[in-house]
Amino acid sequence: MIRLHEVRIETERLLLMPTTQDYAEGFFNEFTAEVTAFMFPKPAENLDETRRFIAESRRGLEAGTNLHMVIVDKTTAEFLGCVGLHDIGSGCPEFGVWLKIAAHGNGFGFEAVSALKKWADENLKCEAYLYPVDSRNTPSKRIPQRLGGKIIRRYSEQSMSGKTLRMVTYRIPADRCR
Repeated sequence: MIRLHEVRIETERLLLMPTTQDYAEGFFNEFTAEVTAFMFPKPAENLDETRRFIAESRRGLEAGTNLHMVIVDKTTAEFLGCVGLHDIGSGCPEFGVWLKIAAHGNGFGFEAVSALKKWADENLKCEAYLYPVDSRNTPSKRIPQRLGGKIIRRYSEQSMSGKTLRMVTYRIPADRCR
């Protein structure tokens, strides 16, 4: 079994590391209503709620079911956001990513997801990946499109903030399977 809590992924500009409580304040301060406008979750109401989420993420790491990682600038160690691969072992794990507002528009989301996909292609048994995104979130939709993803599902759902999301799920083929 892969020890997900030990995974580190380095790209040209980024370092992806398993989420720890060390990043709780950055997570809490940056996971804002603006960031979550097109996402299912809502911002935490207090730092304790963020700490509970991180503890739950750590349990997923230990169980081998979810790889939830912080995204940091490799040069400055600045917290930029999070990326994850959920439902590992399902054959079609699901990507999730968010960046703080100040990090938008720099290609960090694509860089993080494509690096995580490359790692997963080399280390997991999967036939494909899923990438759900609100159809109005054009920058986020570009990530699965650039990775060869095709829309396989369209649906509406209500977010935790009470907004109606117009979701599409992309299926991204795996390049290699272990």
